[in-house]
Amino acid sequence: MLYRNLIYTGLTRARKLAVFVGTRKALAMAIRQQDTARRQTALAQLLRNGARSVDV
Repeated sequence: MLYRNLIYTGLTRARKLAVFVGTRKALAMAIRQQDTARRQTALAQLLRNGARSVDV
């Protein structure tokens, strides 16, 4: 759970204040760590196969 994108999301969604609970070392590790896992989604396949059959 210590990934840069999660830190960024928390900061950008905070309205007035963002509080990080933990050590400075953990925050530094999170900032250095990029989530390189590819997201598993079927969106492209759904768009290719089902776009013609969707009633709007």
